[in-house]
Amino acid sequence: MVRYEGRSNSTSNHRERAAHAHSEHGVSSGSIRVLLTEAQRLFRQSLHLLLERERDIAAVLEASDAQEVYRLAMAHRPDIVLLDVDMQHLDAASVTHLLHKHHPRMRVLLLARYDEDARIVSAMKAGAAGYILKDTDWTNFLHILRSTANSRQVLSPILPDRFVHNVPGLLRHLHDSDAIELSTLSDRERQILACAAVGESNKEIADHLCVSVDTVKTHLHHIYQKLSVDGRVEAVIAYLRRQ
Repeated sequence: MVRYEGRSNSTSNHRERAAHAHSEHGVSSGSIRVLLTEAQRLFRQSLHLLLERERDIAAVLEASDAQEVYRLAMAHRPDIVLLDVDMQHLDAASVTHLLHKHHPRMRVLLLARYDEDARIVSAMKAGAAGYILKDTDWTNFLHILRSTANSRQVLSPILPDRFVHNVPGLLRHLHDSDAIELSTLSDRERQILACAAVGESNKEIADHLCVSVDTVKTHLHHIYQKLSVDGRVEAVIAYLRRQ
């Protein structure tokens, strides 16, 4: 079911038909079609209303589960799919892989509360263009959205604002950095990083290596320090780049 919060059904139907027309006949230069998924209703409604105020946003569709995401994406072929990693009954990596497989030009941006989430790593490996932390300000949010829609790289050299990570740009950044030295890691730290690289959560890593979750967190903290990175995603990308 497509949701247009705060609008009449006739308006909702009109907007969905308009989105479908865009998918059939193309869009004018500069117009961006967005498919939005978000677990928290108030945040979703606010984001929807804010997006609709932007002149270059052609249509905003909402999905509440994985099947609806896929159905609407296939029907309307949005430019951007904003995918909340916290949605119930939705595996971000699986959905991203499916969308990327059928429509490689469709860009998936993940919405996440924090960048220590292992699901981000899995989804980015599956083809997501990047991710946005939910506490970013609106100006940065729009900058990320528009740049991603136009297939531009968006990456701060040092990531001070921690509002977006783009895999291709980040790979180049890490590859050129003298600070990235995997040889400084202990055997146990390499094991933990390898587990993180395949998308395992801290608990899964702990179970796999027969250690406590706190031990995993401590090792990860040491890994970040040794690699001079800000968190899990950067550490994993550094690891994959050197394999």
